Amino acid sequence: MRAPRIDAAARQGMAALLVSSAGDLLAGLTLGAITHTLEDLPGLLVLVPAAIGMRGNIFGALGSRLGTAIHTGTFRLSRRRDTVVGQNILASLALTLSVSLALAVVAKTVAVGFGLDNTISVADFVVISMVGGALSSVVVLGITLGVAAGSVRWGWDMDNVSAPLVTAAGDVVTLPALFLATYLVRLGWVTPTIAVLTAAVALAALVAAVRQGHGLDLVRRITRESMPVLLLAGTVDVVAGLTIEKRLESFLAYPALLVLIPPFLEDTGALGGILSSRLSSKLHLGVIEPDTVPQRQARADFKLIFLFAVPVFILVALAADLAAILTGLESPGPLRMVAVTLLGGLVATVFTVLVSYYGAIAAYRLGLDPDNHGIPLVTSTMDLVGAFALVLAIVVVGIGP
Repeated sequence: MRAPRIDAAARQGMAALLVSSAGDLLAGLTLGAITHTLEDLPGLLVLVPAAIGMRGNIFGALGSRLGTAIHTGTFRLSRRRDTVVGQNILASLALTLSVSLALAVVAKTVAVGFGLDNTISVADFVVISMVGGALSSVVVLGITLGVAAGSVRWGWDMDNVSAPLVTAAGDVVTLPALFLATYLVRLGWVTPTIAVLTAAVALAALVAAVRQGHGLDLVRRITRESMPVLLLAGTVDVVAGLTIEKRLESFLAYPALLVLIPPFLEDTGALGGILSSRLSSKLHLGVIEPDTVPQRQARADFKLIFLFAVPVFILVALAADLAAILTGLESPGPLRMVAVTLLGGLVATVFTVLVSYYGAIAAYRLGLDPDNHGIPLVTSTMDLVGAFALVLAIVVVGIGP
């Protein structure tokens, strides 16, 4: 495969990042508008980055695999289960259910272990995570397949557009879905019943996926390779949520900062997703070798990511400030919002480049598919690094109590 020209990649990637950032502002406004729910359900914010990140991890990895399938000529939309696309869909659905269950347990454990008081019960966590995850995943799956089909039809490079668009779709859809699921918690016997039933379905789906055979070997491989990294990624995302929960007073003082969280974290992850997808395809096709010192083609991709970062983070800050003002949410002002996103964003982007490159070559050297590991590793790591960078920038700029 001839590497796409940088100017074409820049146009496609920047367009996808801007669309995704706009979508994430809607997610941020949702988060800013449910401050009462975050206060009424202690610990819920611990789950939010993990639940959002899971959608990006699972379906971003799906998009990356479909991008590789497009490049290698094996992509075909079909209703048959044994096709490349069909097996990818089955694996992604099984991972969605099983990881949603695991995240609920991890979120409760981490919340209690780090001393958060009066957190919601494990049954509440399971219901919110499972129901919200299932509702949002159906929508994000459809969007991922639509982006792949559009890439084939209109000649887009899937590696440039998939990660930003799919992760943004996950953000936009997941938060309202989680909010709707909160109406099923604290309902006496109803909540535990739903929790037990959904947990049973998740476990059954996982067992079925890892034991698949008879022409469905790809389902088994994707599930087995993805499950460990998704669990690790989910745990990292939970810690990211804990980081934000611990500074909840600052975010409640200026809800505009809550509006900023989804687009900021999504853009750090999307930048890494673009880089990871491009590196994965180049490794598969032999354009670059898995060397410790990045080759010229890889370094060109690094420059592209930094080219994206500065304008994206400035625009995110200004848009979040404007959106907050228009919806009556308190803001620290545009200058301090830009200072926060630029400082935090550039710190996070340095880590994005390091994690994306060395994560991809490590997976490739171990004989694993970088498409299965790159995006979950990068997006979850960047959720944690992005959360720390955002909180650090807020402290340095002097915002909040």
